[in-house]
Amino acid sequence: MTERNIQVEPIDRRAVEDQEIEIVERKGIGHPDSICDGIAESVSRALAQAYLDRVGKVLHYNTDETQLVAGNANPQFGGGEMIEPIYVLIVGRATKEYEGTKIPAETIALDAAREYLREQIPELDVGTDVILDVKLGEGSGDLQEVFGEDGATVPMANDTSFGVGHAPLTETEQIVLNAERRLNTEFAAENPVLGPDVKIMGKRQRDHIDVTVAAAMIDQHVSDRAEYDAVVEAVRDYVRSVADEYTDREVTVHVNTADTEGADEENIYLTTTGTSAEMGDDGSVGRGNRANGLITPNRSMSMEATSGKNPVNHIGKIYNLLGTEIAKSVVDEVAGIRDLRIRLLSQIGRPIDQPHIADAEVVPEEGVGFSDIEDDVVDIVDRELADVTSITESVIDGELRTF
Repeated sequence: MTERNIQVEPIDRRAVEDQEIEIVERKGIGHPDSICDGIAESVSRALAQAYLDRVGKVLHYNTDETQLVAGNANPQFGGGEMIEPIYVLIVGRATKEYEGTKIPAETIALDAAREYLREQIPELDVGTDVILDVKLGEGSGDLQEVFGEDGATVPMANDTSFGVGHAPLTETEQIVLNAERRLNTEFAAENPVLGPDVKIMGKRQRDHIDVTVAAAMIDQHVSDRAEYDAVVEAVRDYVRSVADEYTDREVTVHVNTADTEGADEENIYLTTTGTSAEMGDDGSVGRGNRANGLITPNRSMSMEATSGKNPVNHIGKIYNLLGTEIAKSVVDEVAGIRDLRIRLLSQIGRPIDQPHIADAEVVPEEGVGFSDIEDDVVDIVDRELADVTSITESVIDGELRTF
């Protein structure tokens, strides 16, 4: 044990990469759950920056309860229309007055949400295709008191909670994460027919990887079924090429497997706005990707919603992001680690750089002795905990992704 309660121990199990079955999922930027995550986090950053600009410090707030009620649309080859708008409710708590300074928290939240949607889902006409609403109650007094500890250089934990992280990413995890991100950036830039609602599920069974892609197509860019099928094939080829960058295993890519034969628009994944939120799929913060951008049932995961939480002392955000960053740093700097799990537990009222326990569980590479790497792991965990407040700065600056 160290002064920061850091413990490093060997794990008596097979590394995830060596297990026979692995399942990995990522909900893309336009998935209804991810839309909620993105709005909540953009509002969070906007509020934090507004507090810094107006009163010099981040005040109490949380916007991690944002909800989406799906709309209804009538997609058609060449362009359909929205029938009923999507409804988004930004829910949470915020400080609206501090020492005589009034802060228009709800106006700030609406502006941030509009800007986020216009940037990430441009086919959605904000105000027509989607209705934004906001209900931010006042923050509770006890939490405001925790935030207001004058002279404290390290905030106190707001809760007794935990965060987790793991590294290195397996081949399947890398494929799923990077395929969605690159589909929604470089592929979409050349193929505007692809909507941002791209969900990817990876399954590795021994040395065969199946990648299943659900890709929403935007109707105004598709003239008929033949053109739609050509785009589906292009997505399949692109994902296969991404996969080849990360693995030598055999990979099979499936795209839009719910499509049926025929020319009817109703039988394929065709949308007007590029998201299934127009077609009856509701959304909620924290129901999708974890802090590392993936859903990984082979790994330890926290149920906390990372997006929208206050980045100063909310452990549900800080320790999940920090756990991921610690895991990356350890495997980058210490040779001989096959698999690593980080678990960070807080205790309410303790400084966030002094966890109740910081546990690192290591699967060494074959031939590597645990004692040869233990001290190095402790040193890196200790260093990263000492710099925990940098997580807050990186989150406010938008340098760390939360989903």
